[in-house]
Amino acid sequence: MSDLILRGIRKDYGKVRAVEGVDLTFTHGELTALLGPSGCGKTTLLRMIAGLEDPTAGSLRLGGTDLTDVPAHKRKFGMVFQNFALFPHLNVRENVCYALIIDGVAKARAHEKAHELLDLVQLSAFADRRIGALSGGQRQRVAIARALAQEPEIFLLDEPMSALDANLREAMQVELRMLQQRLGITTIVVTHDQREAMTMADKIVVMSSGRVEQFGPPQDIYHKPQNAFVADFIGRANFFDGVIRNKTIEAAAFNLEAATLNFTEGAPVRVAVRPEQVHLDGTLPQGNRVPAQVTFVRDVGATRDIHLETPLGRLIVEYALGEKARAYALGEEVEVHLPPKALYVYPAADPIPSAA
Repeated sequence: MSDLILRGIRKDYGKVRAVEGVDLTFTHGELTALLGPSGCGKTTLLRMIAGLEDPTAGSLRLGGTDLTDVPAHKRKFGMVFQNFALFPHLNVRENVCYALIIDGVAKARAHEKAHELLDLVQLSAFADRRIGALSGGQRQRVAIARALAQEPEIFLLDEPMSALDANLREAMQVELRMLQQRLGITTIVVTHDQREAMTMADKIVVMSSGRVEQFGPPQDIYHKPQNAFVADFIGRANFFDGVIRNKTIEAAAFNLEAATLNFTEGAPVRVAVRPEQVHLDGTLPQGNRVPAQVTFVRDVGATRDIHLETPLGRLIVEYALGEKARAYALGEEVEVHLPPKALYVYPAADPIPSAA
């Protein structure tokens, strides 16, 4: 089977560039998430892959076949839209059969195929039910079964879980991932939810302003973010500014060591550190220690967030709770340690996305 290869894919709407020169290879059998904030170009990129939008420049190939100018109905791709686009006047079986019958498949064979797919998505008992009588999660499964009915080479999903409540969304993420693994079908999912991407994907494409910021396995992106945007968008990060002095980071009169510093003397830098990697009190190592004051405590059950005011600015420390977890009082004076290996150091010009 073949990989899907994009080279120099660009999309302009007049003077507005929605997607900027994207080069990506979607490996056969993997699930890839296109992740980024609203307006970053991820849905436009997915629509070009589907053939619903024509690229302004670049090429798209599936193995040895050039699909760049092939219309959507001639690409053997299945797609699930954000609103599922199901036919309310048809029952579940008829929705799944529809495309097969339109393509000339005998009605008996179409019904047989629909039964197989509904069994796959655990909806066999709902075959005769109208779409309006289904829950959100059940409608999503019908949309998935319908998209799979024509045995697509590539499976595309555009924010398929955005309309579901939080608990159902997380359950469906796991179900969809398990289904994709069983079928071994190349799948591309658009999402703005980094937790969803981390849960489901073999690879993540992080996008911003039409560009690919980073592409790779979820754990690589989380633990090795290539710039400040990725560090902030994937997971959480504390940020502060500094200047390179004598192979250390000078920040608010503190000289902090970092594991890697590939910057010239005097270069302004932006530093990121994950909340779970900051050490609070206890037996702290020497160096990279900063005084702090507790300003807020957020207990979310399994973990606790300690909000701190420090000379570097505001920091959040996250740690897992145990039976002997220490309580922190508002206004309490404490000390934090920033491990050198936990500091991600970027050029000061790297933008940090807004909280929105």
